[in-house]
Amino acid sequence: MTITDSEQLYDALRLPRPADRRSSPHSATAPAVDIAIPVFNEEATLDASVRRLRAYLDSSFPLSARITVVDNASTDATYRIGQQLTRELPGVRLIRLPDKGRGRGLRRAWSISDADVVAYMDVDLSTDLKGLLPLVAPLLSGHSDIAIGTRLAEGSRVVRGPKRELISRSYNAILRTVLAARFSDAQCGFKAIRADVARRLLPQVRDEAWFFDTELLVLAEREGLRIHEVPVDWTDDPDSRVDIVPTALADLRGVARMALRGRAVTEVVRFAGIGTASTLAYVALYAALRTTMSALLANALALLVTGVANTAANRRLTFDIRGRTGAMRHQLQGLAIFAVALGLTSGSLAALHALAGRPARAVEIAVLVLANLVATVVRFVLLRRVFRAGTRSRRASRHGSPTTRELLRGMRSMP
Repeated sequence: MTITDSEQLYDALRLPRPADRRSSPHSATAPAVDIAIPVFNEEATLDASVRRLRAYLDSSFPLSARITVVDNASTDATYRIGQQLTRELPGVRLIRLPDKGRGRGLRRAWSISDADVVAYMDVDLSTDLKGLLPLVAPLLSGHSDIAIGTRLAEGSRVVRGPKRELISRSYNAILRTVLAARFSDAQCGFKAIRADVARRLLPQVRDEAWFFDTELLVLAEREGLRIHEVPVDWTDDPDSRVDIVPTALADLRGVARMALRGRAVTEVVRFAGIGTASTLAYVALYAALRTTMSALLANALALLVTGVANTAANRRLTFDIRGRTGAMRHQLQGLAIFAVALGLTSGSLAALHALAGRPARAVEIAVLVLANLVATVVRFVLLRRVFRAGTRSRRASRHGSPTTRELLRGMRSMP
């Protein structure tokens, strides 16, 4: 059985229903969950949102939980409202920072927390709070290291305008293409992480603003940590303080920085080395074949031979996929990519012969090398998707949604 909602979780983990709890969620002991809410000039929203969240935690959440409001240099009445909330509501605390930045606020709140799991929500509470228990349960059970809400998975219900929908999907597509990200939604303001994992990853995260959680997730994937995704019900906040254009540009700079860091660099370097060797072999084979056959046929045969070798080498050396499992499927997918390269190079040859009639052999080779450079970029992007998809499916089969037995085992081991 796979856990899909809060009611199943209560039964699977044998947690007391909120009405049956005997201990207070505001006890002096460390809470199970610490929920950070970073804010900047949110005087109009903060009071109602914190009271709503605290009421939900007290009435409907079976675990002890704290709310940590992080004021990032607000210039309105946000801090004063936060102080009032801490006086009136047990289980709410306030941190004030002198500088702006959502990432900066989360780093501070998570670093000093004594909870088992640290989380965060956007102050507008766009995500349905019923998703909180399915979010944190796999972390408390030990099944997963990080959990994220996703608006882009089957089962999610999302209400937002077409512009934000397009931006969100485009951004996540960029992450999958450029950084080989396997998580579906980097930007949903509904995430949680085991505190010990957070303490290990936070020193590696450089961004202090909106790219913070994307960077955290990419680093987690590169370390082989398990990321659990929870489909959420999400309603767009029309009064969002996010300035879309500067934020998008900052995110793209972050993507570029991460692309030049860690495994991505290794992949590019190895792919470039294999591509160079493959191109030299292609040129030599084309020159040999061209003496006995037409340019188009020589090009096709040279590309086919070097393409098969190129796919095998990148599978093994660039993307570190070993063994025979999936090798034939990867070669077939490589042949589909070969068709793209064949179209580019054959089209270039046809255009050359249409313009020059009978060009010199050296000119043919020069044009083919240039066409191959373009084809190499396309091949890298497509091969990355092919091989990362294989890695994703294997990991998903090993680390799918937590089962009742896994959650029970993990929760029973908790003190």
